Amino acid sequence: MTVNDYTRLTKNTKLGTNCNFNGLKIPGNGLVIIGNNFYSENQILFFTSNHHYDYGDKLPYDETYITKNIIIEDNVWIGSRIIILGGVTLGEGCVIQEGSVMVNSIPKYAIAGGHPAKVFKYRNKEHYQLLKENVPLKQKEKK
Repeated sequence: MTVNDYTRLTKNTKLGTNCNFNGLKIPGNGLVIIGNNFYSENQILFFTSNHHYDYGDKLPYDETYITKNIIIEDNVWIGSRIIILGGVTLGEGCVIQEGSVMVNSIPKYAIAGGHPAKVFKYRNKEHYQLLKENVPLKQKEKK
């Protein structure tokens, strides 16, 4: 694990290998699973808990919380100033554009961004698999 800027994880955070943090805060009590080869830029927020506002005992909300997990699969790269809300899964190999707000899950190999984030492109799956399998790109060219 590499931490280059202030990062605050919770006891409910589970990390894979080769995780790189440049400034991440995780408030809340939900489970956060971060897979292998994760890379984040700076000023990242993962929110796993939200006040219970719908059927609570007080207005605008009460002391109870709605807690949802966040799952980040392997080989994910997220840009600066990203917010990820509970219940979101970022699929393997996806890339998230700077300044995005993640309110829905993103599938494998997707490149997404915006408010709320939407998929606008996919990685080249064949090239991704070659890199994942550590096949030198020169071998691919010879085929």
